[in-house]
Amino acid sequence: MYFWLKVVHILAMTVWFSGLFFLPRLFVARHRGEMDADPTYWNPVTNTLFFRLMTPAALITITAGGLLIAWNPAGAWLVLKLVVVAAAVLLHLYFGLLLYELGHDRDHHGPTFYRVIGWVPLLMLLLIAAVTGAKPLTLGSLPAPPVGVPEVEDRVPGLEQGGELPPLELPAS
Repeated sequence: MYFWLKVVHILAMTVWFSGLFFLPRLFVARHRGEMDADPTYWNPVTNTLFFRLMTPAALITITAGGLLIAWNPAGAWLVLKLVVVAAAVLLHLYFGLLLYELGHDRDHHGPTFYRVIGWVPLLMLLLIAAVTGAKPLTLGSLPAPPVGVPEVEDRVPGLEQGGELPPLELPAS
């Protein structure tokens, strides 16, 4: 089950990030009036890409990733990866906002902006791949997470070695 869940996670992430790479290129084409900018082509293609491919792939990626966390990975790498994934979700939502604005003929940016923002998903993907591949246990001065099952004394405060649990006192009603 773990293997197939990981395969689904990686495949969905690939589709999601492919859309994050391609959508800014369509924004540039629309701004520059290229052949792809014709509304009879641009509107259905961008809406299909965003709503029928990217968004479901993002949801599947996040759901499968959340289920993979249940297998209890540990380390600072997971926190950093989740921060980058949260940034990717925000970028996805921002692309949706840009798509909405461009669909209503309100273009607030030039082609240079769309080209630059088109590199952001690649940087995010490379960072996710590097962090996931390296899996560092610590980041800087952050301590490593605890390993193993804590002793019973650490889980129940006040319980001494060989001692018993105090009797349970219920409040009077």
